[in-house]
Amino acid sequence: MRGAWATALRSRWTALLLAVTFAGVCAAAFAASAASRDDASVLGVRLGGDLAVTRIVIDLDRGVSARAPADQSEPGRIVVDFPKLAAGAGMAGAGQGLVKSWTVESANPGARLALELARGASIRRRFLLPPSDGVTRYRYVIDIAAAPSAGAVESPGIESAANEPSASSAMESAADPTPTFIAPVTRTRARKVVVIDAGHGGHDPGAQGAHVDEKDVTLAAAKALRSRLERSGRYRVVMTRSSDVYVPLEARVQIARRASADLFISLHADSAGSNADTHGASVYTLSQRGSERVTQVLNRNEWFARTGAHRDDPAVGAILLDLTQRTTRNRSAEFAQILINRIEDRVDLLPRSHRDAGYFVLLAPDVPAVLLEMGFISSPEDESRLTNPAQRGELMNRVAAAIDDFFADQTRLASR
Repeated sequence: MRGAWATALRSRWTALLLAVTFAGVCAAAFAASAASRDDASVLGVRLGGDLAVTRIVIDLDRGVSARAPADQSEPGRIVVDFPKLAAGAGMAGAGQGLVKSWTVESANPGARLALELARGASIRRRFLLPPSDGVTRYRYVIDIAAAPSAGAVESPGIESAANEPSASSAMESAADPTPTFIAPVTRTRARKVVVIDAGHGGHDPGAQGAHVDEKDVTLAAAKALRSRLERSGRYRVVMTRSSDVYVPLEARVQIARRASADLFISLHADSAGSNADTHGASVYTLSQRGSERVTQVLNRNEWFARTGAHRDDPAVGAILLDLTQRTTRNRSAEFAQILINRIEDRVDLLPRSHRDAGYFVLLAPDVPAVLLEMGFISSPEDESRLTNPAQRGELMNRVAAAIDDFFADQTRLASR
């Protein structure tokens, strides 16, 4: 009897132990599943280009941020980390151009893209393209260029970001066609026109910190950026305001379009109200909904529409506007990522550093535009940084370097 009772007791303990273990495994699996739902998923990886410049396009179901470790210590290999990317069982494929092969594997956290190189190369630029042009997926784009010692000569085997997505056979598979659109004529004048918009002003103080108003921070930053750009001699800089005055939002866009601006950058400082812990910078470009808003603005404002040969043909005009908007949105997204890459080691960034919105100052359909939230003025840490002339100047130096990068790449593409 005692033996039977002991056997039964052991059986019950064994069952209980198994139940607890099973519950733990289920809880862990559920937690992992919940975490994975917050992460983006890879829909595909495409390559195009040649031994001079190669593009890697990662198709995603949602936007992600990425970091390329500064120490690319393994020769013949480039890695890029995606903290919020679910790799699943991993992916791998053959390369093209400068890439011999590639893999996407799980990392802690997220996933890592590893490129095995056919010859020496380095990352030239990285940027995220949001859904647009009939494409429902996000696209994270990485361009790598041959190292000077490789002796490669650039060739037109890769499309510009302004034309992504394109119908290039090297970039798109027949099973995944993407509509082609016409790129606008590249401006070839010697000096690029950059419009700097200092947010708020006059009777509009913007967000208010403990010691300073947003309007004063943005104006000081705008002047620092203007000084840095003008010193180079490569730009004609136009300010939407250079003193403490109020400029209506529509007038700011008018200034950019009348100047035939090549780039518009609006400077702001965010606020989280009483939450002093929230801090970090972010960059905004025009959202899809914002693009739809452009048509409404055009209908209400004659000045907003650029006159042209097709102004009397609404159908043709609408098509040309749509094509222009697509290209402008892609170029804005390209600059936004270049800007993030330049400032990420100088300031903390919000977890989703590239965001989109329908802000009025971003609405010009033919001017690439970004809005830079330089930090949270409600954060003592960010307010101290933004009111310190040296730190603010260093941030604007990074912004200017991003502008240099953006136009250097545009010049390279135009010269082909």
